[in-house]
Amino acid sequence: MPEPTRATPPESQPEFLNPVRVRAGFRLTFDVPFPTPMLFVVQPADRLYPTGTRQRIVEQQALGQAQGIQTFTDQHGNTIWRTLAPAGTFTLGHDLIAEITRDPDPILPELPKTPVEALPDETLAYLLPSRYVDSDLISNDAWTRFGNVQGGWATVQAISDFLYASCQYGSGSTSSTTASQALDSGRAVCRDFAHMGVAYCRALNIPARYVCGYLPDIDIEPDPVPMDFHAWFEAFIDGQWRTFDARHNRPRAGRILIAQGRDASDVAFTTTFGNARLTSMTVWADEAPDGMTLSDPPNPRVF
Repeated sequence: MPEPTRATPPESQPEFLNPVRVRAGFRLTFDVPFPTPMLFVVQPADRLYPTGTRQRIVEQQALGQAQGIQTFTDQHGNTIWRTLAPAGTFTLGHDLIAEITRDPDPILPELPKTPVEALPDETLAYLLPSRYVDSDLISNDAWTRFGNVQGGWATVQAISDFLYASCQYGSGSTSSTTASQALDSGRAVCRDFAHMGVAYCRALNIPARYVCGYLPDIDIEPDPVPMDFHAWFEAFIDGQWRTFDARHNRPRAGRILIAQGRDASDVAFTTTFGNARLTSMTVWADEAPDGMTLSDPPNPRVF
């Protein structure tokens, strides 16, 4: 991660309508018994979507033992941090202020489903089963439940409605739980909701991908549960990737997208090549007052 950076001046960018400023970040601490290679997928980037929504990273900085961090871009376009964590207590984090379109996720119920033969080449990989998205195992169930729904948006929304109604939010899964296993258990965290949504879409020949990021409590009643990274999914409908979130199943504002991939294996916030043990994690994402910079004290509940 380079030294603290500021974004390109707003006057050099397209007009940004209805923005909200969000301060977001994390701090992770590991017990590392010996020098251990580690990867992190934690750094958002500027994004401008065809729908007009966008995110702009105003200011960002690495926290903790950031010396020696290298970055590269993976095959999905995500920024990856790479480092050799030293033995002992290893702490790493990221703090940022982003400007996000405040409008909630759009709802476009009339969008049609795109036939497979008309899909762009780059979306076809998102039709196939992957490590945690065993869409081949739920194909019959998918077509039985949703095969008669007409339209692309309507189909994916029906999937989200079903998952929200039939799966109880709560712990019970593990880092190895697949979409079909979460469906069978009836309990799910956001990671599982995203995997199940992606799995049903792929089984119905709709390209879908897993997304991770921050989801602050913008324009809703604050949730007293400690903040965590969030996961949702995107489905390719009528020529664009569209946002769906079966965990909440309602339009939300202020999403900061960190990364996307086939499933959580592509975008795990940390991957260790050794016996490093995560001992603490703090995540924050809150609306930031106008004029706040990273030199200002953060919200006291997050540090």
